[in-house]
Amino acid sequence: MKYRLYVDESGDHNYNDLDDVGHRYLGLLGIAIETDYYRNEFQPKLEMLKQQHFPHSPDDPIVLHREDIYNKRHSFGVLADPGRNALWEQGFTNFVRDSRFIIFAVVIDKKSHKERYGNSAQHPYHLCLTFLLERYKGLLNYLRCKGDVLAESRGKNEDAQLCRVYSYVWDNGTYYNSAQSFQSALTSKELKLRRKVANVGGLQLADLLAHPVKMDILSSRGKIAWGTCFGKQLAAEFQNKYNLYGRKLLE
Repeated sequence: MKYRLYVDESGDHNYNDLDDVGHRYLGLLGIAIETDYYRNEFQPKLEMLKQQHFPHSPDDPIVLHREDIYNKRHSFGVLADPGRNALWEQGFTNFVRDSRFIIFAVVIDKKSHKERYGNSAQHPYHLCLTFLLERYKGLLNYLRCKGDVLAESRGKNEDAQLCRVYSYVWDNGTYYNSAQSFQSALTSKELKLRRKVANVGGLQLADLLAHPVKMDILSSRGKIAWGTCFGKQLAAEFQNKYNLYGRKLLE
C-alpha cells in the first residue's frame, strides 16, 4: 500500500504576542490516508457530504475552510440556521468517525521554547514538520509501506523554506533518525504543495481538524481550559486515530 500525509496548521509561526494564548501555540497536523482508499471512497464521500449540506455546481466546488465555517460566511452562511448547522455537525462527525485515516499532531509552546533556547530557537513550523516526518516515517517503516507528503501552500517564501526543510531531512535525516530510514519510507525527495482552492479533500480535513486536535492536546496537558463546543465533541470522536502514533507537545 501507499500512503499520503496531508499537512495543515493551526496558529502562526511567529514569535510575536506570546503572552496571548491565541498566538502562543502552533499546532501542525498530518493526516495519513491510504491512496487507493482515498481515491475510491474518501474523496467521493467527502464530495457527497458537501453536496448534501452546501449544494453547488461541480464546476465551482465548495472548499471546506474552518474559519469560514466557524464564522458562517460565504457558502456556509446557511449554517446560521441552527437546524442546518446541527445537521452539518452531525454529518461531518459521522464522516470523521467512519473514515479510515491516522492522525499525527505536534504542538509547540512558542513562548516556552523561545525562553529556553533564546536566539537559537528554531522556526516553530519547521521544527514541528521535522517531528511530524519522524512519526510518519516510523509508521511507514513499521507497516513496510511507502508514502509522500502534501502540505497546503502558504506563500512563495514560506513554501521555499518548507521545501528546504523537507529536503534536508530526506538528505541528512535527523538527530535520532538516519537519512536512509526516511528514504526507505518516503517516495519523493520533494515536498508536494497545493493551494486551498485546489479542492484537495485531505487538506480540507486537515484544515478542519487541526484546531480541535491542538486544543485537545493542550487541554489534556492542563495548558488551557476548553469549554463545551463542537470542536471538543469532535475531538472525542477521533482520539483513537492519533493517540497511538503521534501527539506531542514541544516546550
